[in-house]
Formats: sequence, structure tokens, C-alpha cells
Amino acid sequence: MEKSQQFNYISYGAKVNADEITKLLQHMIQQLDKTEQRVVPLCIWGMHGIGKTELVKAFAKENNCQFVYIAPAQFEEMGDLLGMPSIDKETNATKIIPPSWVPTEGGPGILLIDDVNRADDRILRGIMQLLQNYELVSWTLPEKWVIVCTANPDGGDYSVTTMDDAMITRMIHATMQYDVKAWARWAEQSGVDSRGISFVLTYPEIINGAQTTPRSLTQFFQLIKDIPNLREEIELVRLLGEGSVDRETAIAFTNFVHMDLAKIVTAKEILDAKDFKPIAKRIDDLINGKTKRLDILSVMMTRLTNHLLFMEKKIANNQFDNLKDFMLLQVIPNDLRLSMAQDLVKSDRADLKRLYAIPEVGKLILNKM
Repeated sequence: MEKSQQFNYISYGAKVNADEITKLLQHMIQQLDKTEQRVVPLCIWGMHGIGKTELVKAFAKENNCQFVYIAPAQFEEMGDLLGMPSIDKETNATKIIPPSWVPTEGGPGILLIDDVNRADDRILRGIMQLLQNYELVSWTLPEKWVIVCTANPDGGDYSVTTMDDAMITRMIHATMQYDVKAWARWAEQSGVDSRGISFVLTYPEIINGAQTTPRSLTQFFQLIKDIPNLREEIELVRLLGEGSVDRETAIAFTNFVHMDLAKIVTAKEILDAKDFKPIAKRIDDLINGKTKRLDILSVMMTRLTNHLLFMEKKIANNQFDNLKDFMLLQVIPNDLRLSMAQDLVKSDRADLKRLYAIPEVGKLILNKM
């Protein structure tokens, strides 16, 4: 049973996926150039291990934002937040020297207060002024910085400090939920082992919110990344798996390897094939085995879609021809074909609008508009 079904968790804001969190962050950064007022802080709620922290870090890097990270659960005294007192030799008065982590340069920048509600209640009360005024008694956050918090939900088994209404109303809120396609897009960009991505897309139900989370799976896939042949090292793979995720997930992955599902045809193989016919045969053999494996077909289509959306160069003519041949494979049901086509043509990539010119695909899209 998933953790979310065991407890009556309390969180705030709309339930969204990683892509929607990114849109909220983009809006906050855009507001920095449109107003002289401080942007209201954002609190991202969610279960552990779903990628809240990594998402904000990646966003800051991709958008050329300065980035400062603090984990107030590690703060034992108010001095960790405010700084330490010092005697000014000229005035002989006490002043407070800010902590070394406090940013000093103008933004755009993001101050990430990670796991904010794991802080001690006294520290939490101190953070309230920072959320309201972007300053404390000893220091002020520079211009064009935004504050983002992450938090685990209250009302369950998490060791968190309940935030009162006075603190809750100082922020806007969103509850991030795991979305397998959004995770796969992040994983493709982050260089996660492709066999791991295919495994998660094949068995999305393995994410149980306890020991098996997107974070623990990503750590496991990093450990096996340099093992070229998983079947030859299956015992090591099993040990690494059971040390990273729950036993059921580790067993599922070893079965995945034994069934050769890790040999799913990659996006690069599909697009860069000089002759598409052998690729088409491989796909047909993989899908039309003893049982029809539409789940594997869906994995390939999702990975191909993600690859196309994040290609740095425009799709070449020969690659588009291969894409066309792939999308017209008879093994692909129209509902999957339509879903992939819609994801591609709705993107900002003008080169993928050419899909409208494929009669069979264009007709499917237009009939659903």
C-alpha cells in the first residue's frame, strides 16, 4: 500500500506535476523584471524522494539564476539564521555579522529553504519574518531574489513541525505529485541510465512512496550505470538493488533484465537508422511475442517523444523520415499514435509541426481538435 493511502496527509495548494512546478518557478522569475515589489515565496509540498529539491536546483542552473541552499533542520541556534554578534570598533556597539551562506549579489537568484517544516519551532518562527519581508534583523536578501521552500506533508509519519496559519499565508503553495512521464523527461536530460528509465516507464506502479521513490531509484540506476551487461552481473545488480530500493522492486528489475526488456529500441536507434526496416522488425519482434506488449511500445514512444522535445538541433530530413515510418507502424494503436503526435506538435519546436503534413497523423490530430 502506498504511503499516501496509509495516512491523512495535510498539504496545501493545487496538486501538480514537475512540469507545472517549473511553470510556477518561471512565472516567479519573470515577475522580477515586472515589479519592484518582492515576489511572494513559493512552498513546494510533497512526499520524500520525488525530486522537489533537485527540480529547483536544475531550474536555477538552466535559467542562469544564482542559487543558495539551506536546510534549517540543521540549524541549532538562531545564530545559524541571523548570524553572530560582533563589537564594532568605531562605534563600540554590537552588530550582527550575517552567516556566510547569505547571498550578497543582486539576482536573479533563488534561495531554497529545503524541508522548511523540519526545522525546530524556534527557527521556524524566525524564518517567518524572512518570508514576509525578505529580510531579518541582521541582513536583507538582495534585489531580484526569490524564496522557495520545500516541505513534507503534515498529519502522517513525517517528523515535521506544524506551520500555523500566520506562516502558511506568507507563501503560495503547490503540492508536487509524482508523474512518470515528467520524471522520464527529467531523467533523459540528467543522463540517468536508459535501462532504468525504460524500467520505470514499464512499471510505473513500483513507486510506492516508502523505500522505492524516484530518488532511491535514481541512486540505484547511478550505481549500475557502468555495468555494460546487466545479465552477466545479475547478482551484483540484485545486491545493489536490494540495498537501494525495496526487495520487490529489486526483484522486478532483475526480472526485467532477464526478459531482455532492457534491450528496448532507443530513440537514437530509431532516428539515426540508415535503413528503418531492421528497426521495424526489432520493434515488431519485441512487441508481438507470446503476448502483445503494448506497455513496452508505450515506453519506446515516451522515450522517443522526450528525445525529440529536448534535441538541441532541428530534426534532419532522414530523421524525420524515420520518425514518420515509426509513427505509421501497424503495431501502434491509434490512441498511442495520437497521444505521441499531440505531445510533439504542441511543443515549441517548429520543426515538429511537419507532422501535420503526414496525412494519417494530421487527420488524427485534426479530428481531435
